[in-house]
Amino acid sequence: MTNHHEEGATNGAEIHIEVEDLSKVFGPDPESIVPLLRDGVSKDDILARTGHTVGLRDISLRIERGETFVVMGLSGSGKSTLVRCLNRLIEPTTGHVRLDGEDVLALGPRALRDVRRHKMGMVFQRFGLLPHRTVLANVTFGLRVQGVSLAERREKASAWIERVGLAGYEQALPRELSGGMQQRVGLARALCTDPEVLLMDEAFSALDPLIRREMQGELVRLQQELSKTIVFITHDLDEALRLGDRVAVLKDGFLVQVGTPVEIVTRPADDYVRAFVEDVDRSRVLRARDALKFAAPHATERVEEALGRVAAGATLGEALAAIADVGGPVAVVGRNDRVLGVLDGTTALRALTERPEVKTS
Repeated sequence: MTNHHEEGATNGAEIHIEVEDLSKVFGPDPESIVPLLRDGVSKDDILARTGHTVGLRDISLRIERGETFVVMGLSGSGKSTLVRCLNRLIEPTTGHVRLDGEDVLALGPRALRDVRRHKMGMVFQRFGLLPHRTVLANVTFGLRVQGVSLAERREKASAWIERVGLAGYEQALPRELSGGMQQRVGLARALCTDPEVLLMDEAFSALDPLIRREMQGELVRLQQELSKTIVFITHDLDEALRLGDRVAVLKDGFLVQVGTPVEIVTRPADDYVRAFVEDVDRSRVLRARDALKFAAPHATERVEEALGRVAAGATLGEALAAIADVGGPVAVVGRNDRVLGVLDGTTALRALTERPEVKTS
């Protein structure tokens, strides 16, 4: 799993999904709007002049195999349209979506069905469960569509039901479950077919805050075991920063910025992103290794002054707690027990309080 909690960035990672020049126009004659898109006519002007709505505009991005890639933005930004274009629940107007190099948009009906059945699973905001079927029947549904035998699909479904913490509820109906439990059923159903890619569209948005955080933790735990390629859609910045190896920010159908959580928080691409991140609790996003660059010259080299140790991937909040516990600086330790530098309270606080600057190209 590519994880921003680990030291360093991914280099030479395998590209699993590639989106190139993807646009989506809603209306009676979307193809007629393409020249206006190319001429840079605004979304509002296109709507006023033609009655067509621009959902996405020239989106290009690459998603690495095994990473959790979060797409976030406000309502109407195009994030749910984007995820539905990946499996063609919504047909794009222009562009390409490549899965392992194969253009999904060029597939015929049968090949597209095979991709949806075997390579892509989807978890929806409102659970999407079959209300009159049991938990077991809901989880086995995808395997049934694949033609898997009854015995095998029950065995696999039972294992996934246990894995998401619902053992004993196999014969319950969805209405007998809490919202969090229903979403666990949806997650088990999506994972039961062993898809390469998991698409999650506002999957936790309908849940109460405590249950939502619990499900976020469950997803992180499962991803550490499974290393699936996950595309997660959310309007919640804290959720995006907690879950994402990388985060894409959309606005009015445009892709504004793609970066790691630390890059999004510390180097916003424009004022729109900066407004999003200015009130973020940086102690939960920045890592101990990130704070070292705020140290005075040569301060990080005084290893002999360290009174304790903290992992490079520990949050800055955890690093501050360690500094308080030992009463002085701590060594920041990376892979193979290598000391990356020394972090003291002054440096950590400087990292917390410095306001983000808009990134300049």
